[in-house]
Amino acid sequence: MIGPTAEESTPAWPQPVRATPGAPNVLYVLLDDTEFGQLGCYGSPIATPNMDALASNGLLHNKMHATALCSPSRSCVITDRNHHSNAMASVTEITMGYPGYNGNVPFENGFLSEMLSQHAYNTYMVGKWHLVLSEQESAAGPYDRWPLGRGFERFCGFLGGDTSQW
Repeated sequence: MIGPTAEESTPAWPQPVRATPGAPNVLYVLLDDTEFGQLGCYGSPIATPNMDALASNGLLHNKMHATALCSPSRSCVITDRNHHSNAMASVTEITMGYPGYNGNVPFENGFLSEMLSQHAYNTYMVGKWHLVLSEQESAAGPYDRWPLGRGFERFCGFLGGDTSQW
């Protein structure tokens, strides 16, 4: 309440956005170059007990549009849109200047990370990003298409696709 003087007024600080009590945790796992049969929770003969335990208490995404390449598939998973709509019809290293092929996911195609952060979720990206053009990967940026520019609060990984993770 604002009164005629400071003594007659009550400050009203904006409340920070917080996740609703009981809101679920979200863990999104994306493995490149695999199919459903590679994880036990999807029927693999390979034992993956920790992944199976996580999957048993969550939702399994099994109707995702996948492509034959990692960047396009990753763009589909993170936006829930077709790779051509994301301008990611090929991997970022061989993009072309044609519609659907320029490798710059439009900002209006919101990322899951951007949506979650607006609802007070903390977001963290680990691993290969591979959603930025090679000429945008240097320390000179631009940074708006890097993970921290697309809704992630923290990032530990690789921007490009050709990396050694060993």
